[in-house]
Amino acid sequence: MLQIKKSRSEEKLIEACRKGDRKSQREVYEKYAPLMYAVCRRYVMELQEAEDILVCGFTKVFRKIDQFKGDGSFEGWIRRIMVNESLTYIRKNKSMFLEVEIEKAEREPDYAQMHNQLEVEDLQKIIDQLPTGYKTVFNLYAIEGFSHKEIAEKLGINENTSKSQLSRARVHLQKLLLQAEDVMNNKLMRNEG
Repeated sequence: MLQIKKSRSEEKLIEACRKGDRKSQREVYEKYAPLMYAVCRRYVMELQEAEDILVCGFTKVFRKIDQFKGDGSFEGWIRRIMVNESLTYIRKNKSMFLEVEIEKAEREPDYAQMHNQLEVEDLQKIIDQLPTGYKTVFNLYAIEGFSHKEIAEKLGINENTSKSQLSRARVHLQKLLLQAEDVMNNKLMRNEG
């Protein structure tokens, strides 16, 4: 089993959190909250709801910190909790798997050009436009690295539904990227003219 060497200070911080030390809990929160908020936002677009998930997630982190055995990174353990909290929220509050009809894109986006012009934030805004079910499966598969079987188990859906949602997400993303490309090209033409 892979063991990741933790710094002495991180081990002490985790141990202090296990003992309920509020100062150490605050330190963990301040260190990881920005990154974990981004994880929550990947699944839930509404800012306030993502913040609520973050707070619930950290409450769970501190309540279950005894379950962290040091296998893998502490950050990765926290991240799994945040992803699971986000999925729990989606299952409870969203009708995730409503089918949305999507037409096939008529052309491929120029990925090389877009790579040079799209920022991470721009890409996240495009992903945020996906319907909830598509976005959830896309994030779990493409970003978190889960298999369709794992996604199906996490979401309580059929494995084929996961595959279908990913396929539809890709088609939808292609259309959204084409729209973004057209906007960028129009801006370039105005600036040149």
